Amino acid sequence: MAMVGLFWITADAVYVGSPPTAIGGCVKLTAEGLEALDPDGSRSWNWEELRSAVIEDVPTSGASGRVSRLLGSMVSAAAGVFLGEGPPEMSLRLETEAGSEEVTVYAAAAGGYEPSEVTLSMELLARFVARTADPRALGTWGSEHAREGTPPHAERETLLEEWTRTRA
Repeated sequence: MAMVGLFWITADAVYVGSPPTAIGGCVKLTAEGLEALDPDGSRSWNWEELRSAVIEDVPTSGASGRVSRLLGSMVSAAAGVFLGEGPPEMSLRLETEAGSEEVTVYAAAAGGYEPSEVTLSMELLARFVARTADPRALGTWGSEHAREGTPPHAERETLLEEWTRTRA
């Protein structure tokens, strides 16, 4: 499993924010769209029906202690157990033809995300909605590299830039 920007990538799946929490909540990214899974049920949106998808309330990191917080959050997320009151909540705001919807997603980076990765992740998510980038690129990378763990910051930025350029 690896975290690249706002995406948690395993060998089998890609999530926006954290992987499934201990109670099952998560938002899964697929070639067809987004799937929100939570204890009360699930909802899904095809890319074609989405007009926009924006993640709000993203915690960003400062320079001090970034590596230790990142490693700690990855261990906690992988175990499905978050210390304290739980992971920081973010809002995934979706605009569809039918109106607006909000889905709670959880941050996987306890110390916050790198601002540059947040910007690139938002751009990539917008490109998925516009169908000008292919979300399968993340899954392909995950099946080949996610078991190696989260790459260094510069490599994560490079990956996000490459995925943003990948045509659907």
